[in-house]
Amino acid sequence: MHCKRHIIVPEGVTEVLLHACCAPCSSAIVEWLMQHDIRPTIFYYNPNIWPREEYDIRKNESKRHAESLGIQWIDGDYDHERWLKEVQGLEGEPERGSRCLQCFKHRLLATALLARQTGIRVFTTTLASSRWKSVEQITTAGEAAMQAVPDTLFWAQNWRKDGLSDRRNQLLKEYGFYNQQYCGCEFSVRK
Repeated sequence: MHCKRHIIVPEGVTEVLLHACCAPCSSAIVEWLMQHDIRPTIFYYNPNIWPREEYDIRKNESKRHAESLGIQWIDGDYDHERWLKEVQGLEGEPERGSRCLQCFKHRLLATALLARQTGIRVFTTTLASSRWKSVEQITTAGEAAMQAVPDTLFWAQNWRKDGLSDRRNQLLKEYGFYNQQYCGCEFSVRK
């Protein structure tokens, strides 16, 4: 591995499957990847987002962002009922609790499966750019997905480092992105 300040790039990586929760969170990461000659493919898989109208707004913003940069964007299925079954019994958990970990495991397993299917061996997630999320939980979920899907590599990275949080806020304004006020699931919006 070689180091670009705080961001550690797995050796030899030239492309990555980037699980994206939304356009604002992915914008600075995508920019950084492209500046470092790493081609991102965005995978939008967020069945946790509720209501459907909110999901569609975030999805369309993510797709608009990818298209503006000419990068590949893959739409994951919106199966909110399946996601609800995945987190059943954890509805009352606080943010950064067991529900979030289970949600991350579900979404990153889908990402690892797509990584293997597309031949893009390395995958990472924009979830690790949010100050509201636990990087430790995200790393745990990504490593579990990597273990479950042979021939994949989870790029565990805290994407808040090296000014990327500030750059995210600049790009949010430049692109005029819709900026949501909650993580996405109905259990977080009620708080």
